Amino acid sequence: MSLFAAARRAAILSLLLVVCTPALAEGPTPTDEQRQAAAEVAESLRYGHYADINLDDEWSSRAFQRYLDVLDPQRAYLLSRDVDDFQDLETRFDEALDNGELERVYELYARYQERLEARLEWLIDRLEDGIDYDYQGNERLALDRENEAWAKHQDALDRLWEKRLKNAALTQSLSAPDDEGDTDIAETLRERYENQLSRVEQTNAEDVLVLFLSAVTGTIDPHTEYLSPSQSESFDIQMKLSLEGIGALLQSEGEYVKVSSLVPGGPADKSDALQPADRIVAVGQGEDGEMVNVVGMRLDEVVDLIRGPKGSTVRLDVIPAKAVDVTRTHTVRITRDTVKLEDQAASSEVVTVTRDGEEHKIGVIDVPTFYVDFDAWQAGDSDYRSSTRDVAKEIDKLKAENVEGIVLDLRNNGGGALQEANSLVGLFIDRGPTVQVRDARGRINLYGDSDSGTHYDGPLSVLVNRLSASASEIFAGAIQDYGRGLVVGSQTFGKGTVQTLNDLSHGQIKLTRAKFYRITGESTQLRGVEPDIAFPSLIGKDDIGESALDNALPWDQVRAVQYRQYGTPQRYLATLRDKHEARVQQNPNFVYLEREARLAKRLQEQQTSISLNREQRQREMEAQEAEQLSLENQRRRALGLEPLDEWIDARESAEASSAEDAPESDDASAEDDEPVDRAQVVEAAEILLDYAHLQDAA
Repeated sequence: MSLFAAARRAAILSLLLVVCTPALAEGPTPTDEQRQAAAEVAESLRYGHYADINLDDEWSSRAFQRYLDVLDPQRAYLLSRDVDDFQDLETRFDEALDNGELERVYELYARYQERLEARLEWLIDRLEDGIDYDYQGNERLALDRENEAWAKHQDALDRLWEKRLKNAALTQSLSAPDDEGDTDIAETLRERYENQLSRVEQTNAEDVLVLFLSAVTGTIDPHTEYLSPSQSESFDIQMKLSLEGIGALLQSEGEYVKVSSLVPGGPADKSDALQPADRIVAVGQGEDGEMVNVVGMRLDEVVDLIRGPKGSTVRLDVIPAKAVDVTRTHTVRITRDTVKLEDQAASSEVVTVTRDGEEHKIGVIDVPTFYVDFDAWQAGDSDYRSSTRDVAKEIDKLKAENVEGIVLDLRNNGGGALQEANSLVGLFIDRGPTVQVRDARGRINLYGDSDSGTHYDGPLSVLVNRLSASASEIFAGAIQDYGRGLVVGSQTFGKGTVQTLNDLSHGQIKLTRAKFYRITGESTQLRGVEPDIAFPSLIGKDDIGESALDNALPWDQVRAVQYRQYGTPQRYLATLRDKHEARVQQNPNFVYLEREARLAKRLQEQQTSISLNREQRQREMEAQEAEQLSLENQRRRALGLEPLDEWIDARESAEASSAEDAPESDDASAEDDEPVDRAQVVEAAEILLDYAHLQDAA
């Protein structure tokens, strides 16, 4: 799934606020088609969703609050009296949905738009005569206001927006070229707000319907959503792989658009320019096109700016996921392209592990996604491509190399064809169930491998991370449950639900219809798969994963099925963990990873506000960067590399880490500065070799 699928969650999350009278503004009005779509969504939720949905007054209250959160998540636009004026919706949201009575819903949006437009005009007027901030004093700006009460008076919001404007100017000043003065900064900001005002003024009735139904479906679960006719068309094009872009899944997070995952083999993935949790702040076309600020822009509008014809270049100004301050942005260039099947194909390599002067070979097979060439398969082509077939070929290559074990690398594998997850398990077991699927009526279907024999019966492990999801979790869970091999890495994503796309008279609805369960009866939903041996992760559970999504369905269990045990890896886990810990304590990359994860968590917990004092802001930023630099240089010294003089983003550091960085006397090579991702592969191979030797000695 690419970034275009993510555009279905379009929501207006602008940066600004508004003033004005409580009189209702004229705005978009619902059409008969939109009323009918609302009623059909209600029916779909009530009778088609996996969960038992009761659209009553209690639900109505939650949906009303959700709608307010969609419109004004930072409590920066609407006043308490605005919310009070529409309090009747708290018990009538269900009626609005059931009967298509959308007038009050649209009127609330009109009030919000009135406030928003007025605030943008206020900001534009405020910048007309330039800016004159001294950036002194002790003022701080809260970074998250979602739990704040609605402001009672306009003066409170004026003060908030004076701080926000000051912060925007300070941020621009800190990141701008030395020759850019206050006049240039004011002009840049004024142009940003004028562009936002122009976009807001173009909002139509269809946009309001999408926002309303986004609030409605968002109360049910994070994967159920309404697609407008235009969004449905984009989704259909994308599923046929003819929509071109950079291959990234995006989501809204407050006023930012955040990268949630990358499409394996896509342009962004291959360029290594973006990482999950990076935030995009501006988009430019070609090598010299104007950078358009997208902070506060609707998600679908950002997607439209990013996608484009194959071969063209898009420039993205991003705040790296690990940036300690939002002023630390950098620009990446990505050439748009389509994702080809061969770019997602499984591949293998041999990792050599040295023990007591003796070399041992461990095979590693990278499986970026669970794929199958459906067209060739349906056409009866006997040589159609699939992940299972390709992995079987890679296993044969590794057998010819006499490897002592195989690691299946499913990191960043977001899933794909369920049938491929089942058949891939079948390469390593002799028939048996792989996953249970329970539908809304409680009926359970059992899926599995029906082919006799195994393709590989040697030592096996599965390497996963937080971005391993859906079919990856089914595969890893089955290997773990069968005792067929070890699972190492970090806790997986936790997506254990199944969606179907249903046509409506106006648009479509993506509806959660079923849930995955392991053969032990445990769901993969929310908790994912816990590895047997855990690696530290820089991706926090509150940043990426099912647990980071609002209203995720809960974890639960069904009855276990009968299955054969192939081994008992758990009997060796204590020894394997001890050996692993002893190794990684001496591995600079693992030490760095663990310390960096702790630092990132601490900074996230501590940084609840930002200083509007230039010197204080710089001191805070420099202190945090000093901690980052200290960690990086501890790692580099341990590897025999020259330390860095100043902190730079990890991706730039990786580029800088080459043979030229290391002292010639140490005979260091590019491999001396082994990236953390690579270090995980090598350690997975070490663990598997330990496991193989323990089995042999048993």
